[in-house]
Amino acid sequence: MSVAIEHRLSEDRLRACGLRPTRQRVALADLLFAKGDRHVTVEELHGEALGAGFPISLATVYNTLHQFTDAGMIRVLAVEGAKTYFDTNTSDHHHFFIEGDNEVIDIPNSGLSLEQLPKPPEGMEIAHVDIVVRLRQKRS
Repeated sequence: MSVAIEHRLSEDRLRACGLRPTRQRVALADLLFAKGDRHVTVEELHGEALGAGFPISLATVYNTLHQFTDAGMIRVLAVEGAKTYFDTNTSDHHHFFIEGDNEVIDIPNSGLSLEQLPKPPEGMEIAHVDIVVRLRQKRS
């Protein structure tokens, strides 16, 4: 796909979510969505932006990813305390987390079933359920 088409798709995606397509937002959306469904940290996307010749601060990447999350373009996944991943797949799904490699992998929809959710407290509703199954290498 050409760069011009990627920019146009990013601009359209931003507008559809109610965000103004600024230069920073378009550049980060291009990087974020060009590779399909994936999981990235702020630091990883910042490194990709710098590697692509787009000078941007870590704080701007952080703020922009949170704006994308608030707009429903991506979802946030907290895995290891302060370690946060951003997921471009916003459909209902769950994750494997490979300890040691710090890698997040989508669990296929048929790979997990949840029979019953607890009743939320009065006045509350369940927004969504995140399940992270932690994996490690088998011990001999």
